[in-house]
Amino acid sequence: MNLPELGAFLRTRRDRIRPSDVGLPQGPRRRVPGLRREEVAQLAGLSADYYTELERGGAKHGVQPSAQTLAALARALRLNGDERDHLFHLAERPVPPPAHGPSAHVQPALLGLLDRLSNTPARVITDLHETLVENDLARNLLGESPAHRGPGASFVYRWFTDPRTREMYPPEDHPHHSRVFVADFQAAAARRGRDAEVTKMIAVLRRRSQEFATLWDTHDVAVRRMDRKKIIHPVLGIVELDCYNLLSEDGRQRLLWFTAPPGSPGAEQLELLAVIGTQDLSGTEGTAPERLSAAESGSQH
Repeated sequence: MNLPELGAFLRTRRDRIRPSDVGLPQGPRRRVPGLRREEVAQLAGLSADYYTELERGGAKHGVQPSAQTLAALARALRLNGDERDHLFHLAERPVPPPAHGPSAHVQPALLGLLDRLSNTPARVITDLHETLVENDLARNLLGESPAHRGPGASFVYRWFTDPRTREMYPPEDHPHHSRVFVADFQAAAARRGRDAEVTKMIAVLRRRSQEFATLWDTHDVAVRRMDRKKIIHPVLGIVELDCYNLLSEDGRQRLLWFTAPPGSPGAEQLELLAVIGTQDLSGTEGTAPERLSAAESGSQH
């Protein structure tokens, strides 16, 4: 492991980021051009001492960053794909496969936009509706993200295999959501081509859900970009919101956020979210990127 080069790389990446880029206040007295070490540590979920030792390139305490730590640093420092791979090479860790799944590298542009959406529930998800990262208001609206890996990380998969997932929407809206999810999934499957993960998911869903199989055989396709949603919240009751999607250039990730017209009941309810604690909604849409388990357990918006 090339610790001196690793430390130097981290330092230069830290220096180029302004606090406002990651949702932090600029502050009156900054002696560094970019982020402070303790700020990077906070964003990555690390101790300040550990990150400092890592950046200094010293092996005094046997610093050996794990793949999970490197992925967290790549997100905190807004590294692009090439920079993320370089970080893993310097640490002599296998470079994660490109791509998808709950541990996918969040595209910096979407992450930057998410940081600026501090007053509205928002999250970044994959094209299979696996949540990669989300803000506090999204957790307050939709509940804590359930922990799953494999197919169960996909909210579409959970929608058709775990009845609890549907409890956040009024029953009369379920047929609409089923059609929208399947049409969007059709587009994702075609975009991915002969993807083993998607092929397996389709086979399992056809076997486990007659509703999915029937909708899949219609071959309806439509990438979801906007929808009107009624969400059943345990404190606020039914919250009616507009849900928007901004897709990445390759279509593999999207920024999803909720809003409501000014003065509407939904807008007033969104204002209350900031003072409402995170709710324990076991069926909610989402999977936190690093709390992600079993292939056929039954995540998104």
